[in-house]
Amino acid sequence: ARGSPAGGQGGAPAPAVIDLGAQSGRWAAFQERHRLSCEEAARLLLDAYEYRGLVKHTGGCHCGAVRFEVWASADLHVFNCNCSICTKKQNRHFIVPASRFKLLKGADNLTTYTFNTHRAQHTFCKTCGVQSFYTPRSNPDGYGIAPHCLDDGTVQTIITEDINGKEWEKAVREHKTIRDMSKP
Repeated sequence: ARGSPAGGQGGAPAPAVIDLGAQSGRWAAFQERHRLSCEEAARLLLDAYEYRGLVKHTGGCHCGAVRFEVWASADLHVFNCNCSICTKKQNRHFIVPASRFKLLKGADNLTTYTFNTHRAQHTFCKTCGVQSFYTPRSNPDGYGIAPHCLDDGTVQTIITEDINGKEWEKAVREHKTIRDMSKP
């Protein structure tokens, strides 16, 4: 496969041209069968390869103003934290790398609350008040996703682990994997 980086209109690079050789017929049939553009078909195949073993979950807030997709296991490892804010919000979440999360709509409908160290970014919908995801203090390069905000049909099991957020520094220091959960 060879790309063509030659300049296009307005100095923008021209789309890459890929010679698929003997696979050209299969590629065209795949696109036609699934009614996909070339870009959509490529995205589907890249997702299937890059996110092997994961499923695409979709979800959002109560009113539907905020929607997202996230690639994660069908078997979720959910944290139940007892810190002050998680207790008040009943915030149970699983953590994913930022590269596996995509906000589909509602960026302009999100607002953020922070406190104490201001590292955790507690985002929620301005309309209905639901926090369907947030940026956790333990993984500021990832997202904590509320499993109860996922659409039905993609979760097989949920295993819940209690975290002593009242003693956050100690709990995170002693936990074997929590700080690495947002690593791809």
